[in-house]
Amino acid sequence: MLTSSHPLKQVFHCPEESDFYSHCLESLVLNASDESRSLVEFGSGEGSPVIKSLLRSDFDGTIQGFELNNVAWKIAQSQIKQYELSQQYTVHNCSFFDSPLYHSADCVISNPPYLPAADDKIYQPLLHGGTDGSTIAKKLLSLDCEQVLLMVSSYSNPVGLVDYALERGYSVANFEMAPLTFGYYSSEQKVKSTIANLRKQGMAFYSENIYLLAGVLFQKQQKSQRDLSIELIQLLTAL
Repeated sequence: MLTSSHPLKQVFHCPEESDFYSHCLESLVLNASDESRSLVEFGSGEGSPVIKSLLRSDFDGTIQGFELNNVAWKIAQSQIKQYELSQQYTVHNCSFFDSPLYHSADCVISNPPYLPAADDKIYQPLLHGGTDGSTIAKKLLSLDCEQVLLMVSSYSNPVGLVDYALERGYSVANFEMAPLTFGYYSSEQKVKSTIANLRKQGMAFYSENIYLLAGVLFQKQQKSQRDLSIELIQLLTAL
């Protein structure tokens, strides 16, 4: 079973979010092309989103993942072996940005850290996404890979992130969206107060009960047949 019994402060655990990331990966990337492709993943965690996607799809390419959390990496190794996916999915216990693999990849995929806070002294430091939550996502877009699949939160300066993508020459080729409730990590007081301040600045959008999470496929404009950035922003800022 693809679950984690480790403490929430040790390994990221949010089944709803992980399942949605897995669904977006499957529908927007793995099943969107008949070609054998090479993907690289930033922040693989314990590997369950990708594993679930591979088990459900006919994707015959390879995915190289990177995870700094040693506990999560060990779980990923165990689960990849359990489900006999070693030929397709490899997770490295080192920094994504220190590897040259993304230079030759067809697509970068990630559910990047998007918790906004003044610093990374939060429950899980590796979930810190900078002061507005979009720092890591922007860094991944700055790599200029032809396609980038990112999970984008409505409370982490989504307008600024999409604008940055457009400036880098990307279009929003496709997206899917889901409502999520605030969980263990986003309800930490330090994070919660930062989100409230971002809302006052027009950089966070949410209701008392939910925020929105979008799986967004960014594609270089010369390769994309359409741009859904306006529609994406309208939905992410609707709350």
